[in-house]
Amino acid sequence: MGRKQKGRPISGWIVVDKPSGMTAATVVARVKRALDAAKVGHGGTLDPLATGILPLALGEATKTVSFAMDGRKTYEFEVTWGASTDTDDSDGTVTDTSDVRPDAATIAAALPAFTGIIQQVPPDYSAIKVAGRRAYDMARNNEALDLAARPVDVRSFTLLATPESQASADHSRFRVECGKGTYIRALVRDLAQHLGTLGHISVLRRTVCGNFSEKGAISLENLEVLGHKAADSAYLLPVKTVLDDIPALALTDEEARRMTLGQAVALWPVVRRNPQTGLEQGTAVQALCGDKLIAVAEVGNGMIRPVRVLNH
Repeated sequence: MGRKQKGRPISGWIVVDKPSGMTAATVVARVKRALDAAKVGHGGTLDPLATGILPLALGEATKTVSFAMDGRKTYEFEVTWGASTDTDDSDGTVTDTSDVRPDAATIAAALPAFTGIIQQVPPDYSAIKVAGRRAYDMARNNEALDLAARPVDVRSFTLLATPESQASADHSRFRVECGKGTYIRALVRDLAQHLGTLGHISVLRRTVCGNFSEKGAISLENLEVLGHKAADSAYLLPVKTVLDDIPALALTDEEARRMTLGQAVALWPVVRRNPQTGLEQGTAVQALCGDKLIAVAEVGNGMIRPVRVLNH
């Protein structure tokens, strides 16, 4: 028999506005302690330097984390020109310098080359695994790394503030909207190289993460003040919040019972009651009984198969 989890069985999503200088794991631990929650995870990590949107999944919501991580993200950040660091941000050690400072026109002309589906080599200080080990652990041990490039989706890359509008030409501010797996630090590293200079991130903030934005976020400090009351507040969002973008299918009581047992149900009778388009092989769906989310399921071979069954 599995060991019973300590803490209260709270399920849902809470969006924390993460402070700078703190890891996502530390935020998770503090929220878990503040709410006395049995289970808490995060839906998309943030570097310690970064601030902003960190969605936290509590209880049964941890079964939907992949949908939060797959969503689009928006970042606003400041680049410091003229110096590279080993971590590609201001938390690292300066490794090289340059006297070149790009002007606004040169920067703007370069951005289209970094928009769309591009190939990106992750930073050495990243959570990418190499032969079962995290790249950042190898980098800290000064072990040689040769990370492979991979495709990432940069949907927009906007220059917000030009060097000419600031007291110093050493800094520029940007906004990026991107898909899963995009490293902003690597984007800045490569942009600087393209511009014939060096650069690193000095300020980074995530303003959107999937279906979550700053509008519904709470600071860690205020969440800790609320403590247990946070679980009964408007800050605790439903488990299915991250599933808004996938089709919802209504089940009968009997179909729902079968699905809670891990059994597949026939697609056609369900679709006949829920006219849907685009339910191709492999489509993820919400399986509902009334307003209750029974499972995240997948369509295939004329059946709806539960992938993650929720306990209520």
